[in-house]
Amino acid sequence: MDKPGVSVSAFDCDILRSTFAISVIEDDIPEDLWREYASQMVRDFTGIAKVDPDLLEWIVRK
Repeated sequence: MDKPGVSVSAFDCDILRSTFAISVIEDDIPEDLWREYASQMVRDFTGIAKVDPDLLEWIVRK
């Protein structure tokens, strides 16, 4: 269930992207799983079921 009025700040986005990058390296996550992994991170962090595709692309961008 989505949380109404939840927004992700620029600072939150930076934290998510940094955490994603570290996790990919430490957990040796294959590139074909990056988008799903990043989506789950955002869902866990925000409680929002549908992740903005632009945010997702920014997080997984090399």
